[in-house]
Amino acid sequence: MMMSGFFRFGVWQNFFRAWKNGYSGNLEGEGFTLGGVYVIGAGRQGVLLEHREKEFGDKVSLPSVLEAAEKIKPQAS
Repeated sequence: MMMSGFFRFGVWQNFFRAWKNGYSGNLEGEGFTLGGVYVIGAGRQGVLLEHREKEFGDKVSLPSVLEAAEKIKPQAS
């Protein structure tokens, strides 16, 4: 995203939401890498949920993470 991420309205919305809720985080690192969340099932189940940040501060839906985690089938030993 480089500098274009700095000028996106959604990024500033996410920043102010986090700041208002008291999140301070850290300012270490290069600052250009977007994150993501994956829920991966046991064995051959594969990826049950994939959420890649589209802009800084993009949050995954907690109910979707819990729903995907409930789909994980235990692997027989």
